Amino acid sequence: MPSFSELGLGADVLKAVKALGFQEPTPIQQKAIPLLLADSTDLVALAQTGTGKTAAFGLPLIDRINFDGRDPEALVLAPTRELCVQIANDLRSEEHTSELQSHHDLVCRLLLEKK
Repeated sequence: MPSFSELGLGADVLKAVKALGFQEPTPIQQKAIPLLLADSTDLVALAQTGTGKTAAFGLPLIDRINFDGRDPEALVLAPTRELCVQIANDLRSEEHTSELQSHHDLVCRLLLEKK
């Protein structure tokens, strides 16, 4: 089983992974992370609850964000407000810079206010 560092994540994201206490990538993470790091692509992934789907797309998303740009670089769609909040909270715990948190908080507020 590959480690998170073998999946190609950058040093900052690997620090966050370690701080979160993640030990080994789950099967969905092993498949999704290298794919998303290698290419800008859409992803539809199906796995049971609790298998690490949010980290599977969230870690590469965080790793690839250009903090110097002002244009949107990623869009995460969720079918319910509750799932949007859950994903937002999970991504917030995976963040490795306060700059990403401010962008992330703004996007979540805008999405939630739209109802």
